[in-house]
Amino acid sequence: MHGLSKHPIVLILAAAALVAVAATPTLQLSPNDGKARAVASGEIDVEAMQEAAVADGIANADAASIPVGGADCTNGFAGPYPCENVDLESIVHLAELGGATGADVWGWTDGKTGREIAISSMTYGMAFVDVTDPTAPQVLGRVYVGWEGEDDDVLWRDVKVYESHAYLVSEHDATNLVIFDLTRLRGVHSDQGEFEPDAVFDGFGSAHNIAINTETGYAYVVGGDVCAGGLYMLDLSEPTAPTEAGCFDGDGYTHDVQCVVYDGPDAEHRGDEICFASNEDTLTIVDVTDKANPVQLSRTGYPSAAYTHQGWLTDDHGTFVFGDELDELLGTVSATTTYIADVSDLDAPATITPFTHETTSIDHNIYVHKGLIFEANYSAGLRVMDFTDESLADGELTQVAFFDVDPGPEAPAFAGAWTAYPFFRSGTIVLNSFDSGLFVLTLDESLLPPHGKGKGNGGPPQDRGNRPNDGGRPADR
Repeated sequence: MHGLSKHPIVLILAAAALVAVAATPTLQLSPNDGKARAVASGEIDVEAMQEAAVADGIANADAASIPVGGADCTNGFAGPYPCENVDLESIVHLAELGGATGADVWGWTDGKTGREIAISSMTYGMAFVDVTDPTAPQVLGRVYVGWEGEDDDVLWRDVKVYESHAYLVSEHDATNLVIFDLTRLRGVHSDQGEFEPDAVFDGFGSAHNIAINTETGYAYVVGGDVCAGGLYMLDLSEPTAPTEAGCFDGDGYTHDVQCVVYDGPDAEHRGDEICFASNEDTLTIVDVTDKANPVQLSRTGYPSAAYTHQGWLTDDHGTFVFGDELDELLGTVSATTTYIADVSDLDAPATITPFTHETTSIDHNIYVHKGLIFEANYSAGLRVMDFTDESLADGELTQVAFFDVDPGPEAPAFAGAWTAYPFFRSGTIVLNSFDSGLFVLTLDESLLPPHGKGKGNGGPPQDRGNRPNDGGRPADR
């Protein structure tokens, strides 16, 4: 069993680390991302960041020498990659994807054929990769967006899926919202080159991310050049023709968000549509049931806050697990730190508890699925953690698996694992890396459910609102 992927992401620093990568073109820093302020103010030492990336072996990596085939995790390694309980199925290199650097990754399952498609975003757009057979991935084609040459690269691109359509945003100026009907990939089994998008929504120009609540059919564009960078809401009733539905800018810039139909312990808000926003220095909870009149329920900070980045709810909606992308770099913590927020009272969340890892890497995107936490931590790779209700209350997580897509000395640098998508029904995990490509992985089956109370049922993503929809409605497509 085998797989591969990498990616560095969202920071001002990321750009610097990138400069150190051989043959990597000049990258534009986003004016929207609040992290840019840390660089401009000198809080972040760009030169030190670059040196860290070089020391970590990123700049001297020879992509052509990295094996494409898979390898079981044996005696702590899958080929050259350190691992535990994760097998490498295959790797799709950036050159084959069609990008210079990797960014976000998402997935789609064709409800008609059962094919599993990874959607890898990158500097130039997004690529579609059939990973139905994880040992033999096939690039099907790509959509290029806002690319006018090698000097026009952008690090930040994010993609999500709703009703068999991919929605791509970018911090590239005036990229807008690019929409692609994934059913066009049916019958495609080889690289078709470039696809044209089905639609482009121009209600905004650039944005850092997009979240979609597949239960309600609303998208939430964040970190954009509209709505003060807050929650810009779109109705996706007509997938290729979104309409504006509302705006929440009461707490300024939102870096990332998860919006769900709430079904947690706070009885007062059950059935409401609630957004859990990572807002640079706080976890901000917003009731968006009435899109025209969103209501901020709470705003909770924590002592070591440097840049509240992204997070995900546990399946019982009682805990929000999130990361801070600059705390390791700015020294507000001593090692990689994941934050555990008790959100059983949405109007007054309990104290946020830090969990300290044994690594020193910068943490990135986090998802919770089948009672496990999947955390992409740049130079430390994918980290998989288990928990119980009791351990969450104590602020404790247990690492049960990992896969390091960035072998070599660990450094707090923006290089390596960007995002892992663990929601395919088959159990295949795709991980996008900043500087290598798409890794296709599988987790030791002994780590999967059944699990205890509050840890989810391991069912399809559309079974619960806090999980992404990876294939449209069950009877669809």
